[in-house]
Amino acid sequence: MKNMTGGQAVVAALGAQGTDHVFGLIGSAGMEIFDALYDARDIRFIGVRDERTGVHMADGYARASGQAGVFLAGQNGPGATNLVTGLAQAHAAYSPVVALGGSLSSAHIYRDAFQEVDQQSLFKPITKKTYTLTQTARIPEMVGEAFRTALSPRRGPVMLNLPRDLLADSLDASAYGAFERAQVFDTLTAPRAVLEQAAQMLAQAERPLIIAGGGVKNARSQRAVLELAERLNAPIAMSPGHGDAISCQHPLYAGQVGPRGNAVASDLAKQADVILALGTRLGFNTTFYQRDSLNPAAKLIQVEIEPTALGRFFPVHVGILGDADTVAQDLVAALQGLPAHPGTAAWAARFAEQRRALLQQRDEAAGAAADPLQPAYLFKTLREVAPDDAIYTMDAGTLCLQATDQMRYAQTPALFTPLDFGLVGFSYACGLGAKLAQPGRTVISLMGDGGFGMACSEIGTAVANGINTVCLVMNNGCWGAEKAYQRDFFDQRYLGADVPNPPYDKLAELWGAQGFRVDRAADLARTVDAAIRCGRPAVVDIQVDPNALYSFRRDSFKNRAK
Repeated sequence: MKNMTGGQAVVAALGAQGTDHVFGLIGSAGMEIFDALYDARDIRFIGVRDERTGVHMADGYARASGQAGVFLAGQNGPGATNLVTGLAQAHAAYSPVVALGGSLSSAHIYRDAFQEVDQQSLFKPITKKTYTLTQTARIPEMVGEAFRTALSPRRGPVMLNLPRDLLADSLDASAYGAFERAQVFDTLTAPRAVLEQAAQMLAQAERPLIIAGGGVKNARSQRAVLELAERLNAPIAMSPGHGDAISCQHPLYAGQVGPRGNAVASDLAKQADVILALGTRLGFNTTFYQRDSLNPAAKLIQVEIEPTALGRFFPVHVGILGDADTVAQDLVAALQGLPAHPGTAAWAARFAEQRRALLQQRDEAAGAAADPLQPAYLFKTLREVAPDDAIYTMDAGTLCLQATDQMRYAQTPALFTPLDFGLVGFSYACGLGAKLAQPGRTVISLMGDGGFGMACSEIGTAVANGINTVCLVMNNGCWGAEKAYQRDFFDQRYLGADVPNPPYDKLAELWGAQGFRVDRAADLARTVDAAIRCGRPAVVDIQVDPNALYSFRRDSFKNRAK
């Protein structure tokens, strides 16, 4: 091609970065890019119904694939502002989303032009980096820089604003920079002396514990971490939202730790004498920043790829700047020849018995099929019915927060949640992106009825593109978290908590998807199994007990506790 438009250059640059999916919503500012995508046979375009949910799809794709998820907002102004929630979510999750946004023509800036928004300033606080293109000839460079920044440690979303006049400009192809794939270097470890110091502490531990976070999961470090844990006889607890960092089928798997975790894993953290915090900040969801979430007498070794995270919330005995996978492998090597503490076998055996008792207690507490349907029975049914390859996406409502430690995560990665951003309306769209990244796996999206109401227009996207996920709508007719707070702390003065809904199974059918409804607990397992097997986008409207409400953030309402 002798000459190319800026829009064609963008698509060529995306191809050079290995992009195979672009999520987007068409708009006039980006028409040159959309026209160029028409001819890009190696890039599949997924047109969405809303920019926010489209970014959630790109986020899910990024997390499930380990590569950058790309979203294209075709309209400046409102098309760009609709990205805010999705990018803020990706920022909180350190998810490598590359957002391309059409923006105002260069000649119209600062003139109160139609749909004028300062997009550079708008996105700076909620992205790892925001760029605005200044020359058409720099498109290959800037797209490459966006990918390099998004994928370099710590990963995160990047916004690239593309003025519409620069997309329309045409230049000789030789005037462009090279269309080369950005190089990313993401392996980092500590000096040998520091590794040996940490290895000595771990070898001498009688009650060692590994707390694995997003750094383990995102680096796909399961093999190295399991080898280290087996060498130490150390149970592996995981930070909330990363309960899939290793397979739940391994005997050292403890599930999620902390105030939002399970009792066995949380007690391990309070009893361990040496804790290896591997790829985790030990942040809010893991500890509530409370020192008693971890044994105050324990020696703490923290491994993080981000230097400012080391020792930020808890004093550490050894801080290691490095990626979880490389450091775990290097610690295994440093432990060679060091005798293990004789007490670790009893520590691991005691944990295994407690874990077995916890799982048995969960199943017994869930009970048999009884109406009204209880959330615990739904979770038990999923443990029994869902296949080992299942990927779960979840919202941040209380039903989903209860579910995160309840599912079976047999293959990693298998769990994608809003993490610290804590929004609802995320799960369904995220699941669509995850399914495109992992088409051979079963994707199950859990969410409440309120959250699904925010995202249900994307059923059309699923049908149009044949994205066969299963969305389980836990329908209790209310914003459950807030109604629980009004019940427990505000004398049942209910306002704005109830949500009247249409029959979501019928809505799914109107969109062309497969709709299912569960009114009786006795029908749950059969219906969920049918939805998984139907081979179409599926929505299951599950009527759960509207009184099964739980106040997660009781700490926020201490002033009203009676």
